[in-house]
Amino acid sequence: MNNPLLTDELLPRFDHVRTEHMETAIDQILSENRMKIASLAQNEDPDWDTLAQPMQSLENRLNNAWSVISHFNSVMNNDDLRKVYKNCLEKLTEYSTELSQNTALCEAYKKLAARDDFSELSEAQRKAVDNTLRDFHLGGVDLPDDQKKQYAALSRELSELTNSFSDNVLDATQHWFKHITDVEELAGIPESALEGAKQAANQKELDGYVITLDFPSFFPVMTYCDNRELRHEVYEAFVTRASDVGPDGGTWDNTQVMAEILKRRHALAKLLGFNNYAERSLATKMARDSDEVLGFLNELAAKSKPVAEKDYAELKAFAKDQHGLDDLKAWDVGYYSEKLRQQRYDISPETLRPWFPVDKVVPGLFRVAEKLFDVQIEAKPEVETWHEDATAYCISRNGEPIAWFYFDLFARQGKRGGAWMADCRVRWRDQRGRLQLPVAFLTCNFTPPVNGKPSLLTHDEVTTLFHEFGHGLHHMLTQVEVMDVSGINGVAWDAVELPSQFLENWCWNPDSLALIASHHETGEPLPEDLLQKLLAAKNFQSGMAMVRQLEFSLFDFRLHAEFTEEAPTNPLHMHRKVRETIAVVESPEFNRFPNSFSHIFAGGYAAGYYSYKWAEVLAADAFSLFEENGIFDPETGRAFLQNILEKGGAQEPMELFKAFRGREPQVDALLKQTGITDEVA
Repeated sequence: MNNPLLTDELLPRFDHVRTEHMETAIDQILSENRMKIASLAQNEDPDWDTLAQPMQSLENRLNNAWSVISHFNSVMNNDDLRKVYKNCLEKLTEYSTELSQNTALCEAYKKLAARDDFSELSEAQRKAVDNTLRDFHLGGVDLPDDQKKQYAALSRELSELTNSFSDNVLDATQHWFKHITDVEELAGIPESALEGAKQAANQKELDGYVITLDFPSFFPVMTYCDNRELRHEVYEAFVTRASDVGPDGGTWDNTQVMAEILKRRHALAKLLGFNNYAERSLATKMARDSDEVLGFLNELAAKSKPVAEKDYAELKAFAKDQHGLDDLKAWDVGYYSEKLRQQRYDISPETLRPWFPVDKVVPGLFRVAEKLFDVQIEAKPEVETWHEDATAYCISRNGEPIAWFYFDLFARQGKRGGAWMADCRVRWRDQRGRLQLPVAFLTCNFTPPVNGKPSLLTHDEVTTLFHEFGHGLHHMLTQVEVMDVSGINGVAWDAVELPSQFLENWCWNPDSLALIASHHETGEPLPEDLLQKLLAAKNFQSGMAMVRQLEFSLFDFRLHAEFTEEAPTNPLHMHRKVRETIAVVESPEFNRFPNSFSHIFAGGYAAGYYSYKWAEVLAADAFSLFEENGIFDPETGRAFLQNILEKGGAQEPMELFKAFRGREPQVDALLKQTGITDEVA
């Protein structure tokens, strides 16, 4: 059988990939890799060409097959695929543990690093070797055999548990729905969301309307629906997903899964000589230690909380004085915030939606990237994809292709919620001197086009698209040719959000908005009065938004930092404890937010969610240079390209930031950007 996952084509043949190809491909690659690694590890006098380069080649082949399988699991999920994915994941976890504990291979890398001519290697090559040696240590290579076995068992169990966590959230999200036949119950909800609810009912062969927990359905109910009971019902279903309470209480309950994950993470960290998992997490990050992270979060909290309290007091007063509501509940916050926003700024996300059709925003986003980084982006509809909603694009410079990516922008059944960028191919140069171009997957969950009408985005969704594309550019515009530190590979996790958050700034500037906004029927640009209202409302409730993100960051970090075998931290208790110190919105007893917090229990952000805020400081400070020089200033764009995007993980992020900005980052730019400093002062 000709297996499409085993070819070395740059662009995968998605039309030809079947579930039965997946495990076979992984088995074959792992078996061949094991044989080759056994021989490489015996090398007496290893250098870059005889050790590191062949290892990259093995890693690349595995990555190219697994990236496609993992992508299918996220965007075309079904029972068969899930089973195969789980089997592959087990085998990969076992393989990566085996690799990181291969003493002979580690010794070979130590010999390579000790060579007299090591200093003659490029900076990227040396960084890749240093990272590899660090990862050997973090993978347990130095442990005695019995502890190595323990480490391997913990890694395997963790991989199974995080996968179960993710499945439970997906199943709980997709199972619940509310069928409504009387449109009066949905009063207040915008037309676009009603159309979506009608379409969801059609898909289930029901008349009337169906509300689901997917974001394009959930959000309009929470923001616009006049029916308070319905808001309460939908809110409760959403915040109790995958827990012991709520409409599906106990069916896909993650309570025990979280406890088991935390227990094993802690045990793993202890084996490696760390006091807790938070310390283990920081071993690969920019932040130096737990005190620095907590100091950073608490400083932001101290500056933001007074502003958040003021925001919330205004909201409560508004709900009481204007709407006679004495008792503001969590399911009222979005609804009355929207009413207040409309009263204060005469604008709502729905007012703006007609000016942000997908087929205008996407080319506009490309224009921004083209102007900033001197590239051309072109759709390639003839290239195979996994679904009719997905399209391939090529990025070139001076007629020369430099990268490819795929957009898959709309929500559908079987597709994981949220938005993300993942690599499909990594840029690197092989032993024969051939260059593999980078390829990225960019996935969102926007409202799909309905009944021949285009998909219209809220401004928040536009920002999400820019954010993910920023990650994509970091991966795609790299000039590094060493696989381990190319694109986002090897970038410290708390710096990885810098390019994504940086690009969001172009969603707020009149010059760039002119490129991405025009009315979907008339083509007219965004009227000046709407633009001014959008900009005026930018920092509406920014204090509340800031403390919400700080709540997640502090919860995550403290959950992992304060865990002990004697007194394991309970996620629900910790969440309540953190909320007592920082939150301003009261949360109901039934809220089970941790049970669906996939970022930290299934998505790589464990003891690292603070990275969003950390990188936001870097991004705001980096953007302030564009504010000084002009947002499309070619020189500043070139400096960002050369010092940040092209360098990938080949240098320490602080060095790269200083090379671009001329100094270390300062928190003030973020506080100014979010309007927090001015208000407190």
